[in-house]
Amino acid sequence: MTLSRAPRTRDLATTELTTAESGQIRALLWAAFEPDDEGFSEDDWQHALGGRHFLVELGEEIVAHAAVVARTIEIGGRPLRAGYVEAVATARDRQRQGHGTRATEAAGDHIRDEFEIGVLGTGSHGFYERLGWATWRGPSFVRTRDGLVATPDDDGYLMVLRTRSTPPLEALDPIVCEWRRGDVW
Repeated sequence: MTLSRAPRTRDLATTELTTAESGQIRALLWAAFEPDDEGFSEDDWQHALGGRHFLVELGEEIVAHAAVVARTIEIGGRPLRAGYVEAVATARDRQRQGHGTRATEAAGDHIRDEFEIGVLGTGSHGFYERLGWATWRGPSFVRTRDGLVATPDDDGYLMVLRTRSTPPLEALDPIVCEWRRGDVW
């Protein structure tokens, strides 16, 4: 007889992850994203570091992950301290069991407690909408040395999570991130 294991959610800073945990998370992320769909890259992994990691575990196995890193995101000309969600994935054999929801809800709770707004980029809007996220309808840009550059491929791809400290925002205002290597959003 196999005993059922209840999932456990943990919240760790990048600096608190063990080598084994980092290895498990990396393996989970690379396996979760199809290589023919741009896959998961080393730049994507670097974007997920430096903040908090939300792990859902069954026994010793990490079955879902989400990271939140601090970024300054400007909306309508106003810089906001944003909790930016990165590297959300669930092990393929553990999908549709609520593990990804658990990791994402924990990340959202952290954002609500610590940031003015949450931001993420996704093609899975329905998953996030049921957790309180909304599609940002304004145009997107990246700030470079040479000024703002439109990122039209990201228009309609970005989502925000308002918190109790989110100032009033116009849903069609431009949203701007700072440049970074790899996917800027």
